[in-house]
Amino acid sequence: MSIRYSLLALLQDQPRYGYQLRVEFENRTGATWPLNIGQVYTTLDRLERDALVAKEGDDGEGHVVYSITPAGKAEVRNWFAAPVERNNPPRNELAIKLALAVTLPGVDVQAIIQAQRVASIRALQDYTKARRDTAANQRAADTAWLLVLDSLIFQTEAEVRWLDLCEARMVQQAQAQAASAGAPRKTSNGATEDAPLNADSRR
Repeated sequence: MSIRYSLLALLQDQPRYGYQLRVEFENRTGATWPLNIGQVYTTLDRLERDALVAKEGDDGEGHVVYSITPAGKAEVRNWFAAPVERNNPPRNELAIKLALAVTLPGVDVQAIIQAQRVASIRALQDYTKARRDTAANQRAADTAWLLVLDSLIFQTEAEVRWLDLCEARMVQQAQAQAASAGAPRKTSNGATEDAPLNADSRR
C-alpha cells in the first residue's frame, strides 16, 4: 500500500494537516488499513523534502497544514494513470506460513489449512454482510467503501479456493508417498491388492 501517493491524492483535494489526512484516508477506505499518525508525518516530511508538498503555516491551533505543489499534482496524475506493478508482490503471510510448514518436519499442514479456512470463511461472511448492509442504505460517500469491500470479498474468495487447492495437493502428496513406500493399493472394485505371491507360497 502506497501511503505516499494516498496522502498526495488527499492533498490534491484540499490542504490538510496530518491528523486530517489520517482521518480522511481511513474514512474513505473503511479503516481497512489503519494509518499510524507517526507514519503520516514521516511521509509528509519526505514529500516536503522531495518538493511534492509545502507547508502553508498552521490552522491557528498548532496544526501544520500541508498543500500539494505542481510537482506533487503531476506525481498523482502519473500514479492514477499507471497500472499497479506486480513485479514485487506484497508479502502474503499465509502463503509464507504454508510454504515453510510443508518443508519442516512435525508440522500439521492439514490443521493449518483447516483453521485458516474457518477464519477465511468467517471473514468472507462478515465482508458480505457489510457490503449488503452498506448497499441497502447507500449514500454517495459509500462508493469508495463498497469498492474496498468488493476487493476484500474477491480476495477472500480466492484465498478459500487456494486453500482447497493446497489441501488437494497435500492429499496427492500423501498418496504418492504411501504408494512409493509399498503400501497396499486399491483395485478398481475397492479391494486391497496384495503383493504378488512367490512360487513357494502358491503351492
